[in-house]
Amino acid sequence: MNIAIASDKSGFALKEAIAAFLTEAGMEFTDLGTRDPDSPIPYFEAAPIVAKAIQRGEADRGILCCGTGMGMAVVANKHKGIYAACCESVYTAKMCRAVNDANVLCMGGWLIGEWLGAEMAKAFLATEFTQDLEEWRGVWLHNAKAKIAQYEEGIFL
Repeated sequence: MNIAIASDKSGFALKEAIAAFLTEAGMEFTDLGTRDPDSPIPYFEAAPIVAKAIQRGEADRGILCCGTGMGMAVVANKHKGIYAACCESVYTAKMCRAVNDANVLCMGGWLIGEWLGAEMAKAFLATEFTQDLEEWRGVWLHNAKAKIAQYEEGIFL
């Protein structure tokens, strides 16, 4: 699995902690910035970089960090095929994958400590769509995902 990560200045320390976790875990990732907190990329520029990497097939999943995670989620979700979830717990990081098939995890550097961010990234990356759910719920969620894809066709050009 290829992972793309990025942050703005407010999410820089959290992104760096997640990068260290990914390196230690032997996971392949690409750091798309901010690389220097004194010359940061704003959230509204960082989120599209990760979203477009996923759209082009250069990354399977993304992790974005800003102050609250919400700005990154809003901007990332403006891209077709991107399902960004702003999470604040290990449980929500897991469930956004299992229930919503989110492909981008957004977190807030003002809210999430480095250890918790690494645990959230671990849960997000280890979980597959419908994993550990009842069979009927999995069928229902696959149907829901197809309906959402139809909605996208009417929204994105």
